[in-house]
Amino acid sequence: MSNASLPWTDRVRAVNTAAVRGPSDGTGARFVLYWMTAARRPSWNFALDRALAWARELGLPLVVLEALRLDYPRASDRLHRFVLQGMADQRRAFAKAGLTYHAYVEPARNAGRGLVAALGKEAAVVVTDDFPCFFLPRAVRAAGAQLDVRLEAIDGNGLLPLSRSERAFTTAYSFRRFLQKHLPDHLEDFPQANPLRGLDLPRLARPPQALQRWPAATDRLLEATPAALARLEIDHRVGAGSLAGGAAEAERRVQTFVRTKLDAYDESRNHPDRDATSGLSAYLHFGHVSPHRIFAELARREDWSPTELSSETAGKRSGWWNMSTSAEAFLDQLVTWRELGYVFCHHRADYDDYASLPAWARTTLAEHENDPREHVYEPADFEAARTHDELWNAAQRQLLRDGVLHNYLRMVWGKKILEWTPSPRAALDVMITLNDTYALDGRDPNSYSGIFWTLGRFDRAWGPQRRVFGKVRYMTTANTRRKVRVKDYLETFGAS
Repeated sequence: MSNASLPWTDRVRAVNTAAVRGPSDGTGARFVLYWMTAARRPSWNFALDRALAWARELGLPLVVLEALRLDYPRASDRLHRFVLQGMADQRRAFAKAGLTYHAYVEPARNAGRGLVAALGKEAAVVVTDDFPCFFLPRAVRAAGAQLDVRLEAIDGNGLLPLSRSERAFTTAYSFRRFLQKHLPDHLEDFPQANPLRGLDLPRLARPPQALQRWPAATDRLLEATPAALARLEIDHRVGAGSLAGGAAEAERRVQTFVRTKLDAYDESRNHPDRDATSGLSAYLHFGHVSPHRIFAELARREDWSPTELSSETAGKRSGWWNMSTSAEAFLDQLVTWRELGYVFCHHRADYDDYASLPAWARTTLAEHENDPREHVYEPADFEAARTHDELWNAAQRQLLRDGVLHNYLRMVWGKKILEWTPSPRAALDVMITLNDTYALDGRDPNSYSGIFWTLGRFDRAWGPQRRVFGKVRYMTTANTRRKVRVKDYLETFGAS
């Protein structure tokens, strides 16, 4: 079966070598299956576009499966609630479009095992999301080995297709230069803003047989109430947090940021008291919003088109986009720094290992590993925000309560963990554990970039050498308090 007419070929990865099955070739293929795992949204979604294109080409219905396991690493009320609220949004959107959407939530551990393979027996082709870290690459590989039908993984992670990256870059500057040379070729290849509008696909005469064994989640469960979460075998010590999940909430935040916060972003984003950041990192991580959607809204606000790009490709942080100062500052975070992490994880399977640090950083940290530390804390002290430092404790309390950390404070949060642990490896363990457990944007290439940056990744050697840090960049909470405004922040997250 040819797929020459289908979109986004530079974002498509064949996971297995099985064939696409036609509706009349005697295989019993009844529908196209989109197994939604990372791009959990009903629009601006390359994988959904690909699945819809297959359905049109084959003249078959589309079935969308979104499943939630119980045994993923760090499963908790906080993470489950965010995903469940997104599923509720999805159910409404797909029902309005008349598509079969199946939200499956495991009621017990391993209850969902075999679901994708069972649906695959009736599918002509299976499309899923490509995501470069956490447990998802292993899950997709395992599914590809089990399925006897074509499985395609679609990259919707960033503006630059991961397949077009040459290597893992060592600095933001080197990656920015690469982007400025190659990104223009992709700035008009965007996913559909309204793929569900005006659909004219066949309807399923009867539900897939497999769904009798794996029934859909109830509307009550997708409300993600404390009572509903309490019945699930997940970590109930990590509370739900203050952020609501879902594509609708993500869209509201995109609009709020672009309309009311963007103008002050460059000047105010580092000041916790000013609430000038986008607040979109959790929604990007869970796929409730696409970077393409954010970029499109920003470009509309700036009245910008790709013809305005500078021809200079020297890797400068500002001036290349020919947008406002604040817009360019935000795009350096959304595109350069975010996609730098995704590209690193795409090329390096050891992205979360200490050994993945640059050689200069490992060398200097080893030379200073036995330096005396003024303070050394146990992991439980860090977790409970029991250090001597008021600002560090406040940042940790924000993480505990809300599941987020202010962007600037996250850097000094990590630097102090390095300074207050017995070794750099111990510091890394603490940072990953706390971030992956409590942060809604944890378990993500971008958050691993932030953690490893505190130990030297994507940075250079600095001087003079300092105790514990050696040549790794040094930061202090005292200097932070002098540079940025934290008075209101401390009142909110200080000791009660």
